[in-house]
Amino acid sequence: MYSHEDKELIRNGIRALCEKFPEEYWSELDEKNAYPEAFIQALTDEGWLGALIPEEYGGTGLGLSEAAIILEEINRSGGNAGAGHAQMYTMGAILRHGSEEQKRRWLPDIATGKKRLQAFGITEPTAGSDTTSITTTAVRRGDHYIVHGQKIWTSRAEYSDLMLLLARTTPKDQIKKKTDGLSLFVLDMKEQAEHIDIRPIKTMVNHATTEVFFDGAKIPAENLIGEEGKGFKYVLAGMNAERILISSESIGDGHYFIDKAVDYANERIVFNRPIGQNQGVQFPIAESYMSIEAAALMRDRAAELFDQGILCGNEANMAKYLASEAAWKAANATMTTYGGYGLAKEYHIERKFREARLYIVAPITNNLVLSYIGQHVLGLPRSF
Repeated sequence: MYSHEDKELIRNGIRALCEKFPEEYWSELDEKNAYPEAFIQALTDEGWLGALIPEEYGGTGLGLSEAAIILEEINRSGGNAGAGHAQMYTMGAILRHGSEEQKRRWLPDIATGKKRLQAFGITEPTAGSDTTSITTTAVRRGDHYIVHGQKIWTSRAEYSDLMLLLARTTPKDQIKKKTDGLSLFVLDMKEQAEHIDIRPIKTMVNHATTEVFFDGAKIPAENLIGEEGKGFKYVLAGMNAERILISSESIGDGHYFIDKAVDYANERIVFNRPIGQNQGVQFPIAESYMSIEAAALMRDRAAELFDQGILCGNEANMAKYLASEAAWKAANATMTTYGGYGLAKEYHIERKFREARLYIVAPITNNLVLSYIGQHVLGLPRSF
């Protein structure tokens, strides 16, 4: 466990890096719908994107609690950590379920940035959040698997060398448990480029998301993570890490909005008084701040359990829900505080407002989190 002082050093290090990439940098990228290549390279060069990779494989060997701080501070600075977060949460599956040979083969290159693992291929158009109903297949042919199918909302596939791919290796009508028959692979997208069609999806935020089509892509058998047919269980480790890290980005967004709202409410004078003196302005900001602080406590608890190897699905889901809702509450309070100026791009609020809304529905919709808590924590009947 790292001390409070160690974590403050991490915060200060990220803040110093982010000062080189001011909000104008992110706004220009947003206008062009471009990828923050320079920022990701800087994160890589300073070792931050290799945070979860153990030192023996060239990483910095930090825990998820520390990785969470990295992403939180990026978003608090006005940036968007979504451009690089997949390299962190995909480690949940590789580190826990990959073989020693696989770790030595991939992790050093990922840590140095020689190769990027930024794509997580799970969601499909007809399955959505029902992961056990995916239809993309990986059929064993000798020493390779042949992949056919389609993924959607696979962010950063255009900027990644490797993809963590979940595919069906046993037909659904031949399995006993619905979570069986799915396998997890690392796919080298550069080597199989002629068998992969990546199509960008235009969205309201600059998130570099795509749909990906596989037409005979080959994956060497040694790229199978763990046992064939057990991939769903392995993916859960990555999903819990993802939800904890996404909650950290929302917490960072929330603090960004509070920082902006407080400064503006103190400086903006209307009717000869700062608008922050008005309780109609002050109270929503205060409420949002308390919600963010409460969400941060749940995030810290979830990350602590994850780092200890303790099951944390309940805490990871609650952290994601509470943080995304708190950030959205803060976004609205800040937009109201700024009034018409909040819509002006030069103030950056509208960009962050759009970005904060994403995590209400991604990587899992908050309605499904509520269903999960109702069923698995409270013991209520399954709702779907």
